[in-house]
Amino acid sequence: MAELPSNVHVSQHPSLLAKLSQLRSQSASPRDVKSLIHEISLIIACEAISSAIKPANGPKDQTPLGFEYTTVVAEPSNICIVPILRSGLGMVEAVQTMLPASVPIHHLGMYREPSTLDPVEYYNNLPRQSSSSGPEGSRLAIIVDPVIATGGTCAAAIQTLREWGARRVLVLSVLGAREGVQKAAAEWPEGTEIWIAGVDKDLTDGGMLKPGLGDVGDRLFLTIGK
Repeated sequence: MAELPSNVHVSQHPSLLAKLSQLRSQSASPRDVKSLIHEISLIIACEAISSAIKPANGPKDQTPLGFEYTTVVAEPSNICIVPILRSGLGMVEAVQTMLPASVPIHHLGMYREPSTLDPVEYYNNLPRQSSSSGPEGSRLAIIVDPVIATGGTCAAAIQTLREWGARRVLVLSVLGAREGVQKAAAEWPEGTEIWIAGVDKDLTDGGMLKPGLGDVGDRLFLTIGK
């Protein structure tokens, strides 16, 4: 998509595109929504992580038949996952699955103020930086949030992580509005890459994607009509 900046990567994986179409349907059950978010996130995470970490030789080990081989480890090791509450929780397991080892999960709670649509942070459990965290320059933060609408929340999360000390940010998302994705990508272009399954052109007056997915948090947690 020529109108998107170079640090935005829109997947063309055929299985992902089919699953995104299924997720859009109003007939998708809550169980289907949860499964589809997970499966789409697996594909996005596979594509994003392959660009962000590199394999390296590790220590020697032996196969069950007694043959020696050189193990492979992935670097950098200093990675964390940052779900945006609530709906980002639906993507965490997929990203964990695609990483070679368990990593810390730090939560950010943000919501859009209804009248202005500006982001408001209500929860932040990012830990204090310390020397035990490893080389600061290797810190990679992976933001997971299924929908980028106006882009305000995503941009605010990127800025929060930059101030915290992240040296690189990956944003993994299922669907975004073109305008919102552009805004998020421009927040810190030299340090951020956005990996996303699809981009819609328009937003409604209420800041929802059109045609979109509806409210993913409500669909995941059965709170529609709250």
